[in-house]
Amino acid sequence: MLNFDFYNPTRILFGKGRIADLSKVVPDGARVLVLYGGGSIKSNGVFDEVMSALAGRTVREFSGIEPNPSYETLMQAVELVRKEKLDFLLAVGGGSVIDGTKFVAAAVHFEGDPWAILENRGRNVTQALPFGAILTLPATGSEMNNGSVVTRKSLQAKLPFSSKLLFPAFSILDPSKTFTLPVRQIGNGVVDAFAHIMEQYVTYPVNSPIQDRFAEGLLQTLIEEGPKALATPDDYDVRANIMWCATLALNGLIGAGVPQDWATHMVGHELTALYGLDHAQTLAIVLPSMLRVRKDSKRAKLLQYARRVWNITEGDEDARIEEAIKRTQDFFEQMGVKTRLSDYKLGAQNIETILKQLGDHQMVTLGELRDVTLDVSRKVLELSI
Repeated sequence: MLNFDFYNPTRILFGKGRIADLSKVVPDGARVLVLYGGGSIKSNGVFDEVMSALAGRTVREFSGIEPNPSYETLMQAVELVRKEKLDFLLAVGGGSVIDGTKFVAAAVHFEGDPWAILENRGRNVTQALPFGAILTLPATGSEMNNGSVVTRKSLQAKLPFSSKLLFPAFSILDPSKTFTLPVRQIGNGVVDAFAHIMEQYVTYPVNSPIQDRFAEGLLQTLIEEGPKALATPDDYDVRANIMWCATLALNGLIGAGVPQDWATHMVGHELTALYGLDHAQTLAIVLPSMLRVRKDSKRAKLLQYARRVWNITEGDEDARIEEAIKRTQDFFEQMGVKTRLSDYKLGAQNIETILKQLGDHQMVTLGELRDVTLDVSRKVLELSI
C-alpha cells in the first residue's frame, strides 16, 4: 500500500427530514447565499424547506448554475457575495451546483483573476468562504470531497481544481429528495459513480485489499441497485443505497493508498466542453475503450475486476478481460447511457479537435503511469466511434 494522508472534515446528515436540521449546522447570524440550478427545488418543495430552516438569518439566492457550471455564471455569484457582504454559502442541488459553490467560495476573496484558480488547479487557494450542501442528485461525490470542475465557455475549457479548504462543512443527504429525478439523471448518476470507482480501482496492484474490497462492494451495489432505481423510482431504500454509494465513491476513502487513473475523466471533460455532452455520457463513451486500449498495463486488476465483480472465471485472460469490459458497457446501456461517439452524432471528424484541446490543456501524460499520451488518447477515441 502506498503512503497517504486521509483527511475529510465534512459532516454528513443522512436520512429523511434532515433539511430541518439545517438551522443546527449553519452558524447563527450567518449571511447566507443559497445557490441552485433550475427551478426544480422550488417545484418539489426543497426550497421552501430550506428557507423555513434558515428563518431568522439574512438569506439571498442565486439560481441558474448549469449542469456543467460555467465560470461566467459563477462570477455573477461572486459579485453578489461581494456586494451583499455574504459570509456563508449553501449549495442546493447536484454535483454541478456544489462544484460551482466551491469555486465561488474560493474566488470571493481571491487576489487577482479568479480564472487563475483553475489554471493552477487550486494550488493557489489560500482562503475560502465556509459552505454547506444539500444534495438532490447523487453522482459526483462533491458533497464530501474538496474537488471541483468548472467550464469557461468562452475558452471551451473544462478544468478541475481542488483545495483542502474546499471541503463542505456539512452535507445533508435525504434520499427522498431524489424521487422526482428524471430517468436520464438517475442513469447518469449511477454511471458517474461507477466510473469514479473504476478510476481508483482498476490501476495496478499495491497490496491494498481493504480499498479493493470497498471498491468492489460499491461497484456491486451500483450494479444491483441501479436498475431498481429505474424500475421503482419511489423505493426509498434503493435511493438511499445509491446516494450513499455515490458519496463513498469519491470521498477519498477508496482512493487512499492506491494509484489513481483519471485519464477517462480528462478526455471526457473535453467532450463536454466542446460538444455539451453530459459528464456521465462522456465517461460511458471513453471508459470501455480506455480499458481495452490499456488492458496490458491494467491486466492484473482487470482480471480481479472480472472475477470479483462480475464472477467471470471461464476462458483465457484476454477473453475474461473482454467479457468484463463488455458487461460494463452493457450495464451503462442498461442505465440508459449510450456508449459510442456515434450515438451522439460524433465521429472520426471530431478526433483532431479533441486531441488539440487535450494538448492545449496539458493533458498529454495522463493515467496512473503517466503513459496516456495523445497517441493513446487517439486510439481510445478511434475505438469509441
